[in-house]
Amino acid sequence: MGWQFAVVNGRLAEIYFDELKGNKRRLRGHCYVNKKEFKTKQEQKWIAKDIKHNRFSYRKKQYRPLLSDMKGS
Repeated sequence: MGWQFAVVNGRLAEIYFDELKGNKRRLRGHCYVNKKEFKTKQEQKWIAKDIKHNRFSYRKKQYRPLLSDMKGS
């Protein structure tokens, strides 16, 4: 199981996923976080890098990619 930062329903979140065969991933869940909680420069870089590629809508227990490089979400 892996995780990344993402924007889910317009808010910063950590998303959790299972890696499948190839480059495919399946989202398992998310939790909303505050950017203030991550204070180091390295953490801020991770946030900036990840949210460029991961934007999702979550509704009715389903994730829909708005802008994502994750395959098979």
